[in-house]
Amino acid sequence: MAIITLTTDLGDKDIYQAALKGSILKLLPTVNIVDITHSVAAFNVQQAAFILKNSFYYFPEQTVHLIGIDTVYNSDTKYLAVSYKNHFFVGSDNGIFSLMFDSEPDEIVEINIMQDLKFLHFPLADIFVKTACHLAGGGKLGEIGLPLATMEKKMTLQPVVEKNMIKGAVIYIDSFQNVITNITKEFFNKVQQGRRFTLSFKRNETINHLSWHYNEVPEGEKLCLFGISDHLEIAINKGNASGLLGLNLGDSVIINFE
Repeated sequence: MAIITLTTDLGDKDIYQAALKGSILKLLPTVNIVDITHSVAAFNVQQAAFILKNSFYYFPEQTVHLIGIDTVYNSDTKYLAVSYKNHFFVGSDNGIFSLMFDSEPDEIVEINIMQDLKFLHFPLADIFVKTACHLAGGGKLGEIGLPLATMEKKMTLQPVVEKNMIKGAVIYIDSFQNVITNITKEFFNKVQQGRRFTLSFKRNETINHLSWHYNEVPEGEKLCLFGISDHLEIAINKGNASGLLGLNLGDSVIINFE
């Protein structure tokens, strides 16, 4: 069965989700619609990119991922359909694809499907839906758009190595208030080389042991581990790490090695 996933900032209090899903089912009644999330902060491309980058590969190949972030029409807007690692992505050319992908996509087209004027303020339910259903139904990228060689680029904040130190930053806070940094497991292991470490952050807090799971420390105690995204997380067992430790997006974390 064909699959279309949805990642949007539409929330769950208005009619927008219903309009989006109903439009899909009108065109492709047998499709399997999967919500990744509709709770991305409004227009937050970085947040949406992190979520989708760390979730799309759990789906079967040929899945179509519809990205409803910053899609409102203006004269400079480009809407893209992209093939990457045997998955399809449909979204605005606002830099989100460069944040999601670790390598160049296989194919990019600028969608040239005619806009229905009654959906001018809501292209998700028109251009994006038509594109996603075309691809989910087995259609080709070249049938709905013109090839592009490049797309909008955005840079992610990268950790920095200085002598025996990694300087990183908080890039995401999940719904459990776990604090996720931009330090990946691969990057950490490459720099650590088996050495002992001390992770330091706000309020002179430190952690010097990697945990395998959240319950490895007593309830209410802080810990760090590499979670499902393979990024270093700071957490409190059954607690609110972001609030209790005062950690917010963009805050610095430092790892010193001995």
